[in-house]
Amino acid sequence: MLEEVYQFCEEKMQGSHDHLLSNFRTLRTGRVTTKILDNVRVDSYGSMVPLDQAASVLATDATTITISPWDKTMLNVIEKAILKADIGVNPNNNGAEIKLFFPPMTVDQRQDTAKKAKGMAEDAKVAVRNDRKKANDKIKVLEKDKVVTADDSKAAQDKVQKITDKFITKIDDSLKSKEQDILTV
Repeated sequence: MLEEVYQFCEEKMQGSHDHLLSNFRTLRTGRVTTKILDNVRVDSYGSMVPLDQAASVLATDATTITISPWDKTMLNVIEKAILKADIGVNPNNNGAEIKLFFPPMTVDQRQDTAKKAKGMAEDAKVAVRNDRKKANDKIKVLEKDKVVTADDSKAAQDKVQKITDKFITKIDDSLKSKEQDILTV
């Protein structure tokens, strides 16, 4: 019974950490990656799809992303979706493809991006703590139903806390790494 609670706890907390890493990929660092466009959705034939399912998205150099739609009639739709996503650059539509030119980041932009990363990390920590609460609630129900003893319940809650501490440390380490990427010129 308790092993299921530990497994639940690990899976949920790992999911929170993975979500954080996914969010970090959308933040701009010194070098531009196509991951910055991961959250851009376009209306393709009546359904909202990720940009990379409607066009070829390539980072042609350290400051440029080129978007070549498979259907040229989608150029304006893609351009509007990029503007709506507010990624910090204006799309340049030349009639065949869209180019995004990212100027070098200023110190202020880097600090703002680092602040966003901290906010994302804080959200992930909150999610991990919520997962801890759910796991502890399950343990308390097991104790109330006399499935486990009070001592086993206390030991189980201590183990859940150790799992929580492990994931909080992982989140902090990921944040430090990302901040270093962002703030390095």
